Amino acid sequence: MSWQEKALWLEKITKRMMLIVGILGVLVIYSGFFFLLFTGRSLAVIPWFFLVSPWICIYFGLTQVQQLKVLNWFVQKFKK
Repeated sequence: MSWQEKALWLEKITKRMMLIVGILGVLVIYSGFFFLLFTGRSLAVIPWFFLVSPWICIYFGLTQVQQLKVLNWFVQKFKK
């Protein structure tokens, strides 16, 4: 196995890990957020970047084509 094949394999595994961590992060962080919201406790405990960080992991876990589609979707969403 050449170093290029190893690098591609490492990139694929890293992207898959980022995707899994992001999805689990969304589940855990948002379930905690909604638990605090519905029980009437203070939401000041959760900084805004905790709510955004799993989405960043998911974004970087996508392929380049999927990342471009996401960016185009945001551009179209905010141009309206």
